Amino acid sequence: MLHKVVTRSEVCSVANVRRVAAMLDLDPDAYADNGVLPRGWQFILLGADTRRSMLRDDGFPGLGLPVPDLGLPCLLLGGRTVAFNTDIPIGAGIVRESRIVGVEKKGTESSPMAVVSVRHDLRLRGEVAPAVVETQKYVLLARRGSSAGKAGETQWSDVVASKTVVADDTMLLQYSALGFNSHKIHVDRDYAREVEGYPDLVVNGGLTTLLLTEFLRAELNLVPLAITTRHHAPLFSGRAIRMTAERVAESWRLRACDGSGRVCAEMQVEEQTGSGHGL
Repeated sequence: MLHKVVTRSEVCSVANVRRVAAMLDLDPDAYADNGVLPRGWQFILLGADTRRSMLRDDGFPGLGLPVPDLGLPCLLLGGRTVAFNTDIPIGAGIVRESRIVGVEKKGTESSPMAVVSVRHDLRLRGEVAPAVVETQKYVLLARRGSSAGKAGETQWSDVVASKTVVADDTMLLQYSALGFNSHKIHVDRDYAREVEGYPDLVVNGGLTTLLLTEFLRAELNLVPLAITTRHHAPLFSGRAIRMTAERVAESWRLRACDGSGRVCAEMQVEEQTGSGHGL
């Protein structure tokens, strides 16, 4: 089945880059036109422009693409892969092409689910090859099931770096605004609790990925060539997130765990040749 390709012209504006820095409590003035967009910050170029009247009932904008109506009202981010082919200069014009590249029905008759894959190609204006290719996988469910995650699986002996962060309501609001993501589980506490059955606001999957990528950049001094993130269980606003990093063969594995030690997200990282950690 062929799906519509949505093409948009974007600008990697210094204003939005500085706002990401401010959200992460970094110095906004360290970023200027003709500098390099940190890898992982490309989410500001993926914001949807879906009309408000066309939003899903849960507020998710679909990233400007019509998400198939499969009769499955609950939507979660299952994971993403990102290939960084070249850097994006701050201030550069970008052409984004977005398309649904897969719709896979899974589950059972009593517990149906589907996985919808969306690919985004970000090209520098005037270039043919994409600078960044990002594919996101969304899980659609009839109702939210329990998310057990991977409790007790982490082996801390191989960890070479760790850090604890807290994504609070303000960070969730700022991240959602920067990505123009109006999914109610991130911004409407009553909806998250009473409709979706969560105990609190859910940390955006993309925000978890961003925090892991920043951990990679700040703590390990690594430049990613490619990342793959999988989300196993939700993280919640105002609660501690422990991030860890360990070397696995020729790549790195990063994890985001909740306060109980449950692995809620994992990221596999292929580092760019020539980068290295200073530990």
